Amino acid sequence: MSASNAQLSPLPRLLVSVRDPAEAEAARLAGADLIDAKDPERGALGALDPSRVREIVNRVAGGAVTSAVAEPTPEAIAALAATGVYWVKTGLDAGRRREPTAFTDLTGAAPKRLIAVLFAEDGPAADLVPALARAGFAGAMIDTAGKRGVRLPDLVEPADLASFTQACRAHGLMSGLAGSLRVIDIAPLAEHGPDYLGFRGGLCRDFDRRNGIDPLRIAEALRALRPNQRDAA
Repeated sequence: MSASNAQLSPLPRLLVSVRDPAEAEAARLAGADLIDAKDPERGALGALDPSRVREIVNRVAGGAVTSAVAEPTPEAIAALAATGVYWVKTGLDAGRRREPTAFTDLTGAAPKRLIAVLFAEDGPAADLVPALARAGFAGAMIDTAGKRGVRLPDLVEPADLASFTQACRAHGLMSGLAGSLRVIDIAPLAEHGPDYLGFRGGLCRDFDRRNGIDPLRIAEALRALRPNQRDAA
């Protein structure tokens, strides 16, 4: 998929997190818009080895936008950016959120390609968006730090999610919402206008993020995202 197709969309697109090239190919064939490389055994932001990420990028072969998780250091971000992924994601926990002057150290390692991941458990995120934009982040996402079945809508009020996505639009940032989501969450979250909705466990066998991706669940999610389109691929 070309860079232009990775830009903001009038409808939310589907982000599917994968751990290896086989899952990446399954997600691509099922129609995922963004294939996100990370290690589900290591929580919300478990980084894969850059060599594995490069394999995933090569397997996708331009058939979808790609991203990968990096530890929040310039060195780790630069290493992931060198794999050829379109976007690099890195987490900003409560401590890092209080140090916006250090943001440019991170964005400089992947100019115009770095996505900030903010944790729902750390409170509302909309007020941080202007600082992210000034620092050169390409986008921001809200995710849940815990991966034990507590979903994003359980932790964040709809008004706060709406304020976050509105702030991202106002400052020209890509926005995403994730966090133990299920297909039933798509319709209410789509109303906030995020650019991406992110999934892992909700699209895996037995809803267990440690199991493999189920292409039928990806198809179900795409139907929920695009109810008026016969062909979601």
